[in-house]
Amino acid sequence: MDDTDERIVQLLQNNARMSYAELARQVGLTSPSVQERVAKLERNEIITGYRAEINPEAVGLGITALIGIVTTAGADYPQVAEGIRPIREVESCYFMAGEESYLLKARVGTMAELEQLVNRLSRLPGIGGTRTTIALSTKWESRPQARPPSQD
Repeated sequence: MDDTDERIVQLLQNNARMSYAELARQVGLTSPSVQERVAKLERNEIITGYRAEINPEAVGLGITALIGIVTTAGADYPQVAEGIRPIREVESCYFMAGEESYLLKARVGTMAELEQLVNRLSRLPGIGGTRTTIALSTKWESRPQARPPSQD
Protein backbone atom coordinates (compact mmCIF):
# COMPACT_ATOMS: atom_id res chain seq x y z
CA MET A 1 0.00 0.00 0.00
CA ASP A 2 1.54 3.29 -1.09
CA ASP A 3 0.82 6.87 0.03
CA THR A 4 -1.96 7.28 -2.55
CA ASP A 5 -3.69 4.10 -1.37
CA GLU A 6 -3.42 5.34 2.22
CA ARG A 7 -4.99 8.67 1.22
CA ILE A 8 -7.84 6.85 -0.60
CA VAL A 9 -8.50 4.71 2.48
CA GLN A 10 -8.47 7.79 4.72
CA LEU A 11 -10.92 9.63 2.46
CA LEU A 12 -13.27 6.62 2.34
CA GLN A 13 -13.11 6.23 6.12
CA ASN A 14 -14.33 9.80 6.44
CA ASN A 15 -16.96 9.48 3.70
CA ALA A 16 -17.60 6.03 2.22
CA ARG A 17 -20.10 7.54 -0.23
CA MET A 18 -17.47 9.71 -1.94
CA SER A 19 -17.60 9.24 -5.71
CA TYR A 20 -14.66 7.91 -7.68
CA ALA A 21 -14.51 11.27 -9.46
CA GLU A 22 -14.17 13.15 -6.16
CA LEU A 23 -11.62 10.64 -4.84
CA ALA A 24 -9.65 11.07 -8.08
CA ARG A 25 -9.74 14.85 -7.78
CA GLN A 26 -8.47 14.74 -4.18
CA VAL A 27 -5.61 12.29 -4.85
CA GLY A 28 -4.63 13.62 -8.29
CA LEU A 29 -5.46 10.56 -10.40
CA THR A 30 -8.06 9.66 -13.01
CA SER A 31 -11.36 8.17 -11.94
CA PRO A 32 -10.62 4.77 -13.59
CA SER A 33 -7.24 4.63 -11.78
CA VAL A 34 -8.91 5.28 -8.45
CA GLN A 35 -11.59 2.68 -9.22
CA GLU A 36 -8.85 0.09 -9.91
CA ARG A 37 -7.04 0.99 -6.69
CA VAL A 38 -10.22 0.71 -4.62
CA ALA A 39 -10.99 -2.68 -6.20
CA LYS A 40 -7.45 -3.86 -5.34
CA LEU A 41 -7.80 -2.59 -1.76
CA GLU A 42 -11.05 -4.57 -1.48
CA ARG A 43 -9.49 -7.74 -3.01
CA ASN A 44 -6.57 -7.49 -0.56
CA GLU A 45 -9.07 -7.08 2.31
CA ILE A 46 -7.68 -3.71 3.33
CA ILE A 47 -11.16 -2.28 2.75
CA THR A 48 -13.54 -4.88 4.15
CA GLY A 49 -16.90 -3.16 3.80
CA TYR A 50 -19.05 -0.05 3.74
CA ARG A 51 -21.88 0.74 6.09
CA ALA A 52 -24.30 3.40 7.23
CA GLU A 53 -23.77 4.52 10.82
CA ILE A 54 -26.86 5.26 12.87
CA ASN A 55 -27.52 7.27 16.00
CA PRO A 56 -28.33 4.54 18.57
CA GLU A 57 -30.46 6.87 20.68
CA ALA A 58 -32.57 7.81 17.65
CA VAL A 59 -33.54 4.14 17.21
CA GLY A 60 -34.24 3.47 20.88
CA LEU A 61 -30.86 2.06 21.93
CA GLY A 62 -29.80 4.71 24.42
CA ILE A 63 -27.94 2.45 26.86
CA THR A 64 -24.44 1.28 25.97
CA ALA A 65 -22.90 -1.36 28.24
CA LEU A 66 -19.51 -3.03 28.29
CA ILE A 67 -19.88 -6.56 29.58
CA GLY A 68 -16.87 -8.59 30.67
CA ILE A 69 -17.31 -12.35 30.39
CA VAL A 70 -15.51 -14.67 32.81
CA THR A 71 -15.50 -18.20 31.45
CA THR A 72 -15.67 -21.40 33.44
CA ALA A 73 -12.61 -23.61 33.91
CA GLY A 74 -12.05 -25.64 30.75
CA ALA A 75 -14.49 -23.55 28.68
CA ASP A 76 -14.39 -24.04 24.92
CA TYR A 77 -13.61 -20.45 23.85
CA PRO A 78 -14.80 -20.75 20.24
CA GLN A 79 -18.05 -22.33 21.51
CA VAL A 80 -18.55 -19.45 23.95
CA ALA A 81 -18.05 -16.90 21.15
CA GLU A 82 -20.46 -18.77 18.87
CA GLY A 83 -23.03 -18.79 21.68
CA ILE A 84 -22.76 -15.00 21.95
CA ARG A 85 -22.77 -14.29 18.18
CA PRO A 86 -26.57 -14.56 17.59
CA ILE A 87 -27.44 -12.13 20.40
CA ARG A 88 -28.47 -9.00 18.50
CA GLU A 89 -27.85 -6.59 21.37
CA VAL A 90 -24.12 -7.44 21.30
CA GLU A 91 -22.49 -5.07 18.84
CA SER A 92 -18.84 -6.08 19.35
CA CYS A 93 -17.02 -9.01 20.94
CA TYR A 94 -13.32 -8.95 21.83
CA PHE A 95 -11.25 -11.94 23.02
CA MET A 96 -9.18 -10.63 25.92
CA ALA A 97 -6.06 -11.40 27.89
CA GLY A 98 -6.63 -11.25 31.62
CA GLU A 99 -9.34 -12.29 34.05
CA GLU A 100 -12.15 -11.71 31.58
CA SER A 101 -12.04 -13.85 28.46
CA TYR A 102 -14.35 -11.66 26.40
CA LEU A 103 -15.41 -8.03 26.43
CA LEU A 104 -18.73 -7.23 24.78
CA LYS A 105 -20.17 -3.90 23.71
CA ALA A 106 -23.94 -4.07 23.86
CA ARG A 107 -26.74 -1.60 23.21
CA VAL A 108 -30.22 -1.78 24.69
CA GLY A 109 -33.15 0.56 25.20
CA THR A 110 -33.85 0.10 28.91
CA MET A 111 -32.23 -1.12 32.09
CA ALA A 112 -34.73 -4.00 32.14
CA GLU A 113 -33.48 -5.07 28.70
CA LEU A 114 -29.89 -4.90 29.97
CA GLU A 115 -30.82 -7.08 32.93
CA GLN A 116 -32.45 -9.61 30.58
CA LEU A 117 -29.36 -9.59 28.36
CA VAL A 118 -26.99 -10.22 31.28
CA ASN A 119 -29.23 -13.05 32.49
CA ARG A 120 -29.25 -14.65 29.01
CA LEU A 121 -25.47 -14.38 28.78
CA SER A 122 -25.04 -15.94 32.22
CA ARG A 123 -26.96 -19.03 31.12
CA LEU A 124 -24.75 -19.74 28.08
CA PRO A 125 -22.47 -22.79 28.31
CA GLY A 126 -18.95 -21.85 29.39
CA ILE A 127 -19.87 -18.52 30.97
CA GLY A 128 -19.14 -18.43 34.69
CA GLY A 129 -19.84 -14.78 35.37
CA THR A 130 -20.17 -11.28 33.99
CA ARG A 131 -19.12 -7.78 34.96
CA THR A 132 -21.10 -4.91 33.46
CA THR A 133 -20.14 -1.26 33.11
CA ILE A 134 -22.62 1.28 31.75
CA ALA A 135 -21.45 4.20 29.62
CA LEU A 136 -22.87 7.51 30.81
CA SER A 137 -22.27 9.10 27.40
CA THR A 138 -20.31 8.52 24.20
CA LYS A 139 -17.75 11.19 23.42
CA TRP A 140 -16.71 9.59 20.11
CA GLU A 141 -16.91 6.24 18.43
CA SER A 142 -15.75 4.55 15.23
CA ARG A 143 -12.99 7.09 14.71
CA PRO A 144 -11.05 6.40 11.49
CA GLN A 145 -7.83 4.64 12.36
CA ALA A 146 -4.64 6.63 12.13
CA ARG A 147 -1.75 4.91 10.38
CA PRO A 148 1.65 5.06 12.06
CA PRO A 149 4.10 7.37 10.34
CA SER A 150 6.28 5.64 7.76
CA GLN A 151 9.86 4.90 8.82
CA ASP A 152 11.81 6.53 5.97
